[in-house]
Amino acid sequence: MLEALSYQFIQNAIIAGVLVSLISGIIGSLIVVNRMVFLAGGIAHTAYGGIGIAIYFGLPIFLGASVFAVGAAVLMAMITLNHRERMDTFIGLIWAVGMAIGILFIDLTQGYNVDLMSYLFGSILAVAQSDLYFMAGLLFGIIIILLFWYRDILAVSYDSQYATLRGINVKFFYTLILVLSALSVVVAIKVVGLILVIALLTIPIYIAEKLSSSLLSMMVISGLISSVFTLIGLSLSYLYDLTSGATIIMVGAVGLVLFLGLEKLHLGYRKTKNPT
Repeated sequence: MLEALSYQFIQNAIIAGVLVSLISGIIGSLIVVNRMVFLAGGIAHTAYGGIGIAIYFGLPIFLGASVFAVGAAVLMAMITLNHRERMDTFIGLIWAVGMAIGILFIDLTQGYNVDLMSYLFGSILAVAQSDLYFMAGLLFGIIIILLFWYRDILAVSYDSQYATLRGINVKFFYTLILVLSALSVVVAIKVVGLILVIALLTIPIYIAEKLSSSLLSMMVISGLISSVFTLIGLSLSYLYDLTSGATIIMVGAVGLVLFLGLEKLHLGYRKTKNPT
C-alpha cells in the first residue's frame, strides 16, 4: 500500500476522502439534528438529473449536478415549509423525476457510453485536481458560514419556535442548510455514489452523537470518524480490488456494529457495578 502513495490518483483519492469526510461530518450532523435524512436522500437521487444534463451538454459534472441539486433543495425547502402534509409525496416525485431526467439525457447523448456504476457507487480513484479545489472550496465555505451563523443555525436546528421568537429568519437558515446539504451530497457522490451517500451522512454521525455533548463537538467527532472509515475503506478497496464506495460504507457499517456492541457491554458493566 505504501508504494501506491507515489501515484497521483491515490494521493488525490486520499485528499478527496478526507475533505468529503469532514464535509459529511459537519453537514451530516445538521441533517440528522434537523431530521432531514429523507430530504437529503431525495436531493442525492435528484442530482442524477444534473449529471445527465451535464454529460449531454458537455459541462463539468460537478457544475451540472450542483446547480440541479441546489435547485431541488430550494424547491424542497419551499414544499416542506408550506405543504408539510404533502411532503413525502412531493419529495418522492422530485426524486423520481430527477433520476428520470438524468437517465433520458444520458440516453440522448450520442456516442457516450457512460459508466453508471461510477455515479451510483462512486469513483474516488478518478478524482481530478479540479474536483479537489471544488471540495476544498465547499469545506472552507461551510466553515465560514458556521463561524458567522453558528448560534442561529444551532437555534433553528434544535428549536425553530424559539429561534422565531428571537427574530431569526428560520426559513432562510432552513433553506441554507438544505442548499449546503445539496452541495455536500454532490461531492459525496464522487466518493461513495448517490446510492450510498446517505450512509456516509448518517453512520459516523450516529456514533458521534453518542460521544458528543454539543452540536459543534458532534460535527468534529463525526468528521474524524468518517475520515477513519474512508481511509480504511480506500485501503481495503485498493488491496483487494473492490469498489471503493461500497467498501467505505461497509467499513462504516462494521464500525457501527462494533460501537453498538461496545456500548451494550459498557451499559451491562455499569448495571452490574451499580445494581441499584
